[in-house]
Amino acid sequence: MILTWYGHSCVHIVTSDGVKIIVDPFINGNPTCPVSVDDIDVDYIILTHGHNDHVGDTVEISKRCHAPVIGMVELCDFLEETFQLETIGANIGGKLVGNFGSVKFTQAIHSSSYVHEGKAYYMGLAAGIILDDGATKVYHAGDTAFFGDMAHIGPVDLAFLPIGDKYTMGIEEALKASELIQADTFIPVHYNTFSALKQNPYHYINQLPEANGFVPEIGRPFNESCIYL
Repeated sequence: MILTWYGHSCVHIVTSDGVKIIVDPFINGNPTCPVSVDDIDVDYIILTHGHNDHVGDTVEISKRCHAPVIGMVELCDFLEETFQLETIGANIGGKLVGNFGSVKFTQAIHSSSYVHEGKAYYMGLAAGIILDDGATKVYHAGDTAFFGDMAHIGPVDLAFLPIGDKYTMGIEEALKASELIQADTFIPVHYNTFSALKQNPYHYINQLPEANGFVPEIGRPFNESCIYL
């Protein structure tokens, strides 16, 4: 698996079979992202929830790449009806199987709405995802607070956890989550995009008791062992 973090919660993934996926493609308006929307080439888009800084450039990418959107059913219904996108809706606890492997939706404690033409629309529950391509299993927590059932997540190879605070877990709660989640490596995301999310990711990974954290460089691909390519 090849992974590239584009800042905020946006992660590009190439599975072991070469299927290209992007999670929460917030490109335009993301001051930390080093690429343009035209640089993104994917087969699928996976959304954790409906907030505009996670849906991001889904509409443009989906139409140009003919990439189906995978997400919570209310969010997918809205995108299909409003923008005529091809979608694959699911719900918490549900698993989808395809040429990408499988995607399972997990609980996340967060809100979910999408602002379109000045009006906010409810987008169902927020979610985390577990992507399994048969060789590597990745947990992307989406936007979430800490919750005790994180103990039932895993085992996974990589866990992407938000640390930005204010809207999600901060470092203190991310450390508590890391004690529960069964993951080989923890990767902080959703920080430093805006001033309200200012955090030092090394304050997080340096406190992990097993020293199993990794802070990727934005835009630099790495593999499941967190080795740059």
